Amino acid sequence: MDAKRAQEIADSSTMANVLYNGAKIYIEHVDQQNGVATIHDLDNPNYKQSISVSSLSEQ
Repeated sequence: MDAKRAQEIADSSTMANVLYNGAKIYIEHVDQQNGVATIHDLDNPNYKQSISVSSLSEQ
């Protein structure tokens, strides 16, 4: 996924099916300039991590 699409998903009021390492995640914030997203696993919303948006896939 690219940073622009990740930002579109983060800004949307509709929940998108986004995966990181096979797990469904929620995108909290996107740093488009650096290509990094802050995410959390839907099953563990208290565990946040920053990852490269290229690691994300949309289904």
